[in-house]
Amino acid sequence: MGASALAPDWLSFPADANALRGVQWAAGVARTDDGELAVQGLRVSEVAREHGTPLFVLDEDDFRARAAGFRDAFNAAFADLCGGVDVYYAGKAFLCTEVARWVTEEGLRLDTCSGGELAVARRAGVPAGNLSLHGNNKSSAEIETALGMGLGRIVVDSLDELERVAAIAGRLGTTANVMLRLTPGVHASTHEFIATAHEDQKFGLSMVADDAGASPAAQAVAFALVSPAIHLLGVHAHIGSQIFEAEGFEVAARKMLGFLASVRDTHGVQLPELDLGGGYGIAYTEADTPREPAELAQAMAAVVREEAAALSLQVPRISIEPGRAIAGPSTFTLYEVGVRKTVAVDAVDADGGTLPRRYVSVDGGMSDNARPVLYDADYTAVLASRVTGSDPIMSRVVGKHCESGDIVVRDVYLPDDVAAGDLLAVPGTGAYCWALASNYNYLARPAVVAVRGGVARTIIRRETEDDLLARDMGA
Repeated sequence: MGASALAPDWLSFPADANALRGVQWAAGVARTDDGELAVQGLRVSEVAREHGTPLFVLDEDDFRARAAGFRDAFNAAFADLCGGVDVYYAGKAFLCTEVARWVTEEGLRLDTCSGGELAVARRAGVPAGNLSLHGNNKSSAEIETALGMGLGRIVVDSLDELERVAAIAGRLGTTANVMLRLTPGVHASTHEFIATAHEDQKFGLSMVADDAGASPAAQAVAFALVSPAIHLLGVHAHIGSQIFEAEGFEVAARKMLGFLASVRDTHGVQLPELDLGGGYGIAYTEADTPREPAELAQAMAAVVREEAAALSLQVPRISIEPGRAIAGPSTFTLYEVGVRKTVAVDAVDADGGTLPRRYVSVDGGMSDNARPVLYDADYTAVLASRVTGSDPIMSRVVGKHCESGDIVVRDVYLPDDVAAGDLLAVPGTGAYCWALASNYNYLARPAVVAVRGGVARTIIRRETEDDLLARDMGA
């Protein structure tokens, strides 16, 4: 056997199907002497035996190290510009009370985007001043909750919402700390559904002037500066997700600093804060080449320094919002293999025969990882419970749902002898997998275990059938 003509251009034929590409895995993941996958020395077979599958396995030390890495790299790069950076962990990537505590202990703040995420933060004891509330359509109840908690900031997404926040704050006799989310019109080289800074989408205030000569962003600033119920902290931009190059962030920084200069020139006010968002990419497959936080930080700091000087603008306090880049690589999903089958694909190989594709079914699927269905996201997988000298064969890892699109890993070379009962591990599933999990086909959502010091503990328990039926009022 050899390379398959069915493989996408980016997928190379493995010299060793048992090898791990380090950048895709948590730092504590390695193979044992006999070849089994382990995290901090804890074998996956032991984890599966105790906690079941499918299962999210999180390396807590790796998660904490990545959080600290962003904190240290950006603080160092911006120290002489604005005294450092406020790093907000983007809770939408993956959030539970333990994670909220970890990021707080590592000196990060926390960005939320719903009343439910605020409830998690409150339960975890995150200081209200370290919290941010995002969202394009916050309910009045969510706004009231945020104001009642004394939240550090509410990121306002529209003129309508700004007026609502002002009205609610006025009624409650308080002042809302507000950042305005703007759309800088920067194209992020990412999937259409996760590129968020272009005009034709639901997020943010446009910086493009209307027929009357004022942009929605400028109108929002004018309103906020005269409203007694609004304390305008600054402006915010988020250009998308899964971005590998610094150029998009640099362009956005220039546009946002230019806007702050225009606010100064028009209103005589220097707004003190600028949030440059998140969206830093991670390595899901061998095609992905993520940048280290220090490289991104230094590139962004250089642009902020240059542009602020050109505009004679005091550098505002900078904040960023990494989520995926912290949570994603820290976690892998562990599945048990069930049915496998090999099908003949309607294509012809060099010898004139049909091309085989192996389908490997696992005990989870689109209910624990919706990203391949939503975004055509690519992942990889490895045989985790053992090593083998069997030849690699072009495979597709699929779930157990009644959907032909229920694909976990679209293209991967797996050993030919993968069989029922084997364990497969899919790396890079710490972000937007458990968070997007569903009960489709009434599957219970998996547990999440955190490993530290070679010991696994449950931080989110597995759902049960009783959980699934608890809200069904037909009984």
